[in-house]
Amino acid sequence: LGGNFRRVHYLSEGENPREILDDLVERTTNHPLVNVFTASQINSIEGSVGNFTTTLLQGGEEKQVEHGIVIVAIGARPLAEVGYSHGEDPRVLTQLELEEKLFSEDVEAANVVMIQCVGPRDEERPYCSRICCQQAIKNALELKRRHPAANIYILHRDIRTYGFREEYYTQAREAGVKFIQYPDDRMPEVSRGEERMSVRVFDPILNATLEIPADLLILAPAIVPREGAEELAKILKLPLNRDQFFLEAHMKLRPLDFASDGVFLCGLAHSPKELSESICQAEGTAARAATILSKDEIELEATISEVVDANCDGCAYCIDPCPYNALTLIEYMRDGAIKKTVERDASACKGCGVCMATCPKQGIFVRNFRLEQIGAMVEAALAV
Repeated sequence: LGGNFRRVHYLSEGENPREILDDLVERTTNHPLVNVFTASQINSIEGSVGNFTTTLLQGGEEKQVEHGIVIVAIGARPLAEVGYSHGEDPRVLTQLELEEKLFSEDVEAANVVMIQCVGPRDEERPYCSRICCQQAIKNALELKRRHPAANIYILHRDIRTYGFREEYYTQAREAGVKFIQYPDDRMPEVSRGEERMSVRVFDPILNATLEIPADLLILAPAIVPREGAEELAKILKLPLNRDQFFLEAHMKLRPLDFASDGVFLCGLAHSPKELSESICQAEGTAARAATILSKDEIELEATISEVVDANCDGCAYCIDPCPYNALTLIEYMRDGAIKKTVERDASACKGCGVCMATCPKQGIFVRNFRLEQIGAMVEAALAV
């Protein structure tokens, strides 16, 4: 339990994240109303708001869990293929690996070079991972606190310590951390020697290429969606944005909801964000979930689809296109013969009309939007 928070060992604000996490895990695992399934895989999620059934695979056995809402909080991960001989040379670390190393042991290095934007803000990943700059500054300040004489260079495209964290950027400059901006199209180059590495970077202010010796090379990889995000999106029929992060129903009006009722999101599954933002979003998501779970009954929308059993012959053309998975093909006996028809889940249907548009026999319609009604409105508007 804990996700990426397990790899955070200290904060710029001075709080101890390990105490916060350990307390939360203890309260969660010991709570009589909380069931925790670790080392488990989701096989399927069926149902709709207030009536979901999830099938889990745990230790080779299937378990079913009934629940009223779903919160997607699968997180994200750092890009694995960062280059610069990462994984081959022990002197090359990511910012997270440096933080873990600083937590477990003292790190001594006369010259430390940090390269930002290793992976994000390119053609494949045009977005900014947002937390990399403040993470680099946090680790640089910790190194300076332990070894004031160390030379620390942060090579960046631009520094984005957004929010109320600009002061840490100022503290780093005052502590002697050197910031060097490089052009977008000229990434720093690294050559490795047996005793020391050398980093070449073009400085547009000096209009010259600098060569910096490095005992440690620290990389800031992009934050990318976690494996399985696309598969989970298909199971729940949820949209992803162009960067393959989960897409909320509306950025301003419904920032914690999906279009499907009873399904919410929070954390890095939504987008790269700082720790306090993830916690605030999680608290908001829990509050949104409580608005459903606290009710005995939920009032449904009136404008939803209605099946005309006399016209429906069970061709199932409407089932796959339904974006809310609200239609099911059923069979029953009528007049001694097997009759096929479609059954609509009223709690899942949103009245979008896709089923009505795909049905060739007028076997399903959206209430108050029959074809006859729409035709009469068109005729009246055109004064035919």
